Amino acid sequence: MTQQDHNLNQTRRLYALSAAGDWAAVRDMLDDDFCATEAPGLPYAGTFRGKDGLRALFVLVMGMMAIEAMDLIEMTAGGDWVIVLVTMRARDADGPFDIELAEATRYRDGRVIELKPFYFDPAAVHRAVAAKCAAA
Repeated sequence: MTQQDHNLNQTRRLYALSAAGDWAAVRDMLDDDFCATEAPGLPYAGTFRGKDGLRALFVLVMGMMAIEAMDLIEMTAGGDWVIVLVTMRARDADGPFDIELAEATRYRDGRVIELKPFYFDPAAVHRAVAAKCAAA
């Protein structure tokens, strides 16, 4: 198995474990120096560090937006990186809408060291956050 195949398999596993809420298993996949960075301008901007960083980010994001579904569209790998195209489905008073993003995941020594999401349209994130606030 190539490094790229290993990283792709590990990334699929990471998404599955995160979706299932198996944070103990997720911690085991993360490097001690793990960091996830969300871009300035997003409601949850910042850097989330350490083995509990991904859980903290996940809880924050899901607490701010009502995501109905998350689909992994495609993955590709090269070197230490895996890029995942993701579509999240949210809903507001006008109905369902998609939030499209690409997540870059970097590996070091078989563990996830970095996660960096890139949103196609950050306005969709703000729309999802506003919808959840309006529903509260």
